[in-house]
Amino acid sequence: MYAVVRTGGKQYRVEQGQRLQVERLGADAGAEVELPAILLVDGDRVLATPTQLGETQVLARVVEEGKGPKIRGFTYKAKANQRKRWGHRQRFSLLEITKIATG
Repeated sequence: MYAVVRTGGKQYRVEQGQRLQVERLGADAGAEVELPAILLVDGDRVLATPTQLGETQVLARVVEEGKGPKIRGFTYKAKANQRKRWGHRQRFSLLEITKIATG
């Protein structure tokens, strides 16, 4: 059984026990979060309508919160003496899918 969930403006295909790195959720490590399901496939059965998905539940536990790799950038405009260096580290939450259940 697997489900397609939406979080952080993206969609992910998840199975029970899978670990997944998503945009930062703002929950503490060890917290339980529920992810909205878009699609659920259980063998031959596919649930996709909002009425069918109203009873589904996809639960995940926040394992840790961290930062991704450093991204460094540099902009330069010739003859104008404009130089700018910048950097960014995207924050993320590492989730472990604990339960995928239908009503």
